[in-house]
Amino acid sequence: LPSPSGLTHESHKKDVEQVYLRCSEGSIEWMYPTGALIVNLRPNISPASYKHLTVCIKPFKDSAGANIYLEKTGELKLLVRDGERSPGRVYCFGYDQGGLFVEATPQQDISRKITGFQYELLSRGIAADLHTASAPCRPCSDTEVLLAVCTSDFVIRGSIQNVTNEAQEQESIIHVRVNKLYRQKSKVFQLTGESGNWRGQIKTLLECGVKPGDGDFLFTGRMHFGEARLGCAPRFKDFQRMYKEAKDKGLNPCEIGPD
Repeated sequence: LPSPSGLTHESHKKDVEQVYLRCSEGSIEWMYPTGALIVNLRPNISPASYKHLTVCIKPFKDSAGANIYLEKTGELKLLVRDGERSPGRVYCFGYDQGGLFVEATPQQDISRKITGFQYELLSRGIAADLHTASAPCRPCSDTEVLLAVCTSDFVIRGSIQNVTNEAQEQESIIHVRVNKLYRQKSKVFQLTGESGNWRGQIKTLLECGVKPGDGDFLFTGRMHFGEARLGCAPRFKDFQRMYKEAKDKGLNPCEIGPD
């Protein structure tokens, strides 16, 4: 969690500081920004794999004091304008499209400003799953569901208890009661209360129009900036059918275990 401070450069407001990040996810917090930061993402993988990476950044809710650009060979493309208020918005680009250049904007009182954002490095395939612009709400095919069971960060059988909509962030939060936990990468789904029920929340796009309904679903998806994002979610009885058909033909890509 690098936390450079512009106050150390008060007499050199045009200074450009380099920051090198080796982790695949983390955050930057630039206190009292002056001058500029060049953020170099250098994950501990083979450089030959860099071309298969997507970079995503999510500005802090109260981030202010600098513009964030995508920079390549001296050319700047504005990603996030100082003062832009888009809560929860994520900005993604290919690793080979350039690096991050964060430039402080003129301020009367820099001590009141902190620029910050979370970042994640994702494989192109995972990034495409999370940011499918063409048809983000379309139902998954049988093949996509079976593959999602094998590759998702979480796989659960559960029911929808409630759905709350966040108009400002253009997202819906699905409140899920878990009947069976097959897999989870992070502890999003946890035991709650004396009843011993597992519960958790999954986010999806508001435009998908998710509503509470009866019956169980198979929820799959990815973790993104610490939140569970919905992937394929067929009704559980439909999943049972497609899983049995694939297993009988020897075509299921992985075993999920007993119901």
